[in-house]
Amino acid sequence: MDRPNDPGFNKVFNDPIHGHIELEPLLVKIIDTPQFQRLRNIKQLGGAYYVFPGASHNRFEHSIGVGYLAGKLAKTLRKNQDELNIDDRDVLCVQIAGLCHDLGHGPFSHLFDGMFIPEVLPASDWTHEQASLAMLDHLLEDNNLNLDDYQLFLPRDLNFIKELIDGPKPIDPQDPDTEWPYEGRGERKSFLYEIVSNKRNGIDVDKWDYFARDCHQLGIKNSFDHNRFIKFARVCEVDGRRQICTREQEVGNLYNFFHTRNCLHRRAYQHKVTNIVETMITEAFVLADRHLKFEGAGGNIFTMSTAIDDMVAYTKLTDNVFEQILFPTLTELDHPRRVTDLTKAREILKNVLSRRLYKCVGQFYSAEEIKVTMAMHRQLAGDQGNDLSPDDDFIVNVIKMNYGMKEKNPIDHVRFYSKSDPTRAFKIPSGQVSTLIPRHFQEWLIQVYCKRTDVTEEILRAAWDRLAPTQVIIYCLQFIMWFNLFKLDCVTTL
Repeated sequence: MDRPNDPGFNKVFNDPIHGHIELEPLLVKIIDTPQFQRLRNIKQLGGAYYVFPGASHNRFEHSIGVGYLAGKLAKTLRKNQDELNIDDRDVLCVQIAGLCHDLGHGPFSHLFDGMFIPEVLPASDWTHEQASLAMLDHLLEDNNLNLDDYQLFLPRDLNFIKELIDGPKPIDPQDPDTEWPYEGRGERKSFLYEIVSNKRNGIDVDKWDYFARDCHQLGIKNSFDHNRFIKFARVCEVDGRRQICTREQEVGNLYNFFHTRNCLHRRAYQHKVTNIVETMITEAFVLADRHLKFEGAGGNIFTMSTAIDDMVAYTKLTDNVFEQILFPTLTELDHPRRVTDLTKAREILKNVLSRRLYKCVGQFYSAEEIKVTMAMHRQLAGDQGNDLSPDDDFIVNVIKMNYGMKEKNPIDHVRFYSKSDPTRAFKIPSGQVSTLIPRHFQEWLIQVYCKRTDVTEEILRAAWDRLAPTQVIIYCLQFIMWFNLFKLDCVTTL
């Protein structure tokens, strides 16, 4: 008889993306903790929810999906290749890593670690991956979860899980003599490190889930089929180390993978209004930072920015800080003069809710990185007596856009096998795939905002026109670069 609450039985989750997901008892134990349940209140796409009404999903369901896909890929490789010696402990560790890889995200996801923390702690190198490792330790200790009760070995398997989430920098794939940097598993199981966070080429189950889930919620077509990739996934030896490869016929599917990533950034993640909303929320968070208090370990009190150093306090940090800023407490009402910054922050968030947003002056793309200067701000403000301030009224946002490996083509770091010889791995040059494959894999998006909501469209157009000479120079430089590349290609072909 099925006893779903028995710790020895699996549980089934009905997921809108992957269908019915069956998870092992330890995974369920992890899910049923305050540290993991906290992810229910952290939006997967941050401020995009204020632009796309369907983007209401949270880190909670994404993490469950990643844990499921990690196990599915590991089990498929084990089923198809006995010689890999993948055991139950390997599979369980990979699933835990997938499940816990986002435990360290803060309010509004990447807004917190990518915009807020760099603003208030510019010298900090803190990342949400580091916080995920600290939160995992806190989760296990706070809930008396002993991994050895589930046939996992300590400290080796816990180290393995942490390395899967945020391990060392990738080893040099061109140098087989590079010292193996991992402790959890040896070189013969190097392929396991490509499942959750693939530092070799970026093709991992984390992206598979958020591509499928984000596209579903945003109403954008997902042209990548992760189930097909899993079907054809196979481990081959490349330069003395084992890595996950796929059938040569799947090269087009992988270009769709990176095209989907780029499409999501262009249409949603870096949407001009999404970035305006996140800029405004970040400004509110910065103003409110020292006024919001969170109790941590030992009764110590932390602010929103310092809570990253204490997981007890950080557990209390979710998207709810938006409401904490928005609604005044009785203490604030008694001492209104003490909370001027909080009052300003509240006005910004009210403007977000009322759609009194900063205005987009314009945006353009550049093949070369653009450095933001005060000259740009002065050009935008002009001297036409419109009382615009170059220091306070304009924001120039420069965003790096690529296929995940800066200027490199990530497919160059993927290996393929043929049906006739599934043991030999090889590269497929882009020229053998299609003449329509992109030739450049990185660019910069420049977005210009005006913080003044009372400015007319005519003034904004005039500001954008004053910036036009800068764009002309950029376009000329791009043309020269592309022309030189074209000449080089012609010489190479001849």
